[in-house]
Amino acid sequence: MTQPAPDLIRPAYLAKLPDLLSRLHGGLIVSCQAEANEPLYGSDHMAAMAVAAAEGGAVGIRANTPMDIAAIRHVVTLPIIGIYKLDLPGYVVRITPTLASAVQVAQAGADIIAFDGTARPHPDGLNLFERIHLIHEQTSCPVMADISTYDEGLTAEQAGADMVATTLSGYTEASPTQDSPDFELLQRLVSTLKVPVVAEGRIATPEHAYQALTLGAFAVVVGSAITRPQWITAKFVQRMVNP
Repeated sequence: MTQPAPDLIRPAYLAKLPDLLSRLHGGLIVSCQAEANEPLYGSDHMAAMAVAAAEGGAVGIRANTPMDIAAIRHVVTLPIIGIYKLDLPGYVVRITPTLASAVQVAQAGADIIAFDGTARPHPDGLNLFERIHLIHEQTSCPVMADISTYDEGLTAEQAGADMVATTLSGYTEASPTQDSPDFELLQRLVSTLKVPVVAEGRIATPEHAYQALTLGAFAVVVGSAITRPQWITAKFVQRMVNP
């Protein structure tokens, strides 16, 4: 009897993973996001930003909200890491905090679903293993756990995350506040985890990005330093008035 091809017996997210990882490995992922109070808020702006990032050599895009993801999907062929930031009463987690929000991100065209992988409570009450399993099952997409500590990274891998990112280091009560990237956390995770570790968070210069790669980061995500003109302008002004 003819055996089924490997991709027909593997879960769909696993069939997609090798190609996505090969396209992202060693490259720059540009986070195209804007909050409602920012000048470039809106899907048209974020789509244009994604095109500019692609033309500059980015290998992937990170994008927030189903609307922005759908708009970006129409104009670039790069892999999209999708999130959905939601502010829900009684919870501090914001990044794709529910299974339903993960499904919406996938339906909008994201290739990888990123979510808050910290130990903090989530509105839908799922534990980390349940969350990852159900996202895999209901979206057929690989998942990236955004974590803030070393232990959270270990737990995310054990729970089935396909990738781990240092996104939330410095933004939770469990992690140290700092102005620069958390290279110490990156090094510890890279030395331990078998899944790809993505460097994200306060990477503000090309030198930061290069250093992250030399420390073993699988890929590097940069947001504000590329896509937030008001933040970039403020950095110039601060340096000019404080020589």
